[in-house]
Amino acid sequence: MWIRLVASAAALELVGLLAWSLVSPSRASAEESLFFAGKTMRLVVGMPPGGGVDIYARLVQRYIEQHLPGKPSIVAQNMPGAGSLRAVQSLAASPDDGTVILTFSSSLVTESIISPERVKADFRTFSFLGNVAEDSRVCFVRAAIAFKNWPEFAQREGVVFGGTAAGTSGNLDVAILRNLLGVKLKLVQGYAGSADKRLALEKGEIDGDCAGATSLPDGWVKTGKVSVVIKHSASAMPGIPPTVPYAGALLKDPADRRVYDFLVTPQLFGRLFLVSAKVPPERLATLRKAFDAAMADPAFRAEAAKLGLAVSPTPGAEVDKNISALYATPPKIIARAMAIARE
Repeated sequence: MWIRLVASAAALELVGLLAWSLVSPSRASAEESLFFAGKTMRLVVGMPPGGGVDIYARLVQRYIEQHLPGKPSIVAQNMPGAGSLRAVQSLAASPDDGTVILTFSSSLVTESIISPERVKADFRTFSFLGNVAEDSRVCFVRAAIAFKNWPEFAQREGVVFGGTAAGTSGNLDVAILRNLLGVKLKLVQGYAGSADKRLALEKGEIDGDCAGATSLPDGWVKTGKVSVVIKHSASAMPGIPPTVPYAGALLKDPADRRVYDFLVTPQLFGRLFLVSAKVPPERLATLRKAFDAAMADPAFRAEAAKLGLAVSPTPGAEVDKNISALYATPPKIIARAMAIARE
């Protein structure tokens, strides 16, 4: 009799647990909806308006709020400074309840590894919502800088490129051109972002720049206003002539190639979005679910295509793993990358 009662009690407990497991997701969803309802969230953009980081940020802003329970509103706030480090560090003083999302220059991740004394941020301590797309980058010059092929361009001296700040993708691209590929470029620092550098190029203040292929103005390549000299992706890139060489293929020394692969890793991370690691697990799950839903939204895909923006999303949990793997890079490679990035 006692055994039968114990068995019955155990069965009732199991039924109760099963019932709770079925009810709790909807209850959690209701709680999340109640939390977000009426809220005004912030999407902090670590670069100035007009560049690739900003364009992707505003696209995500318009769709992720539609997929969050409670339908909160999201306000984008540009906070440039120190290659977007200012924005990253601002999270420490921001609410850690999931109402503040950040996007920034992904090259800051490698900078945090090779220059930890300058970039005081460990990206393993953040929680990533995901990555919208790779940031497939190219380097280009204005039409006045005529050349027939890569070897001819690589031998030229005095070509002036624009720079923003140490740690930004454009500055790192120039460091790769100068130190791994031997191009004798001059770098003029101080431009606020890619939009400012485009204006400088049009005025003839600088001869060239490096940027995400999707952030190049419509028609610049097609009309011959600029010529793309090199790309940092082995894959074919829409709108970029197939004759443009892939930088990685030009490096014959395996040691150089390993350092190059490390330095261009931010392109694979691309357009990252994150929140504070202190955001509660259930809130993080809600944010990640909304991010994934936005990425799959046909309207989001259609608008991205209309803007000429690539979409190849990576889920947040996978980004977390990729970030941890990058921090495990062998010290010898990090030391060489450090010397190149700091030049």
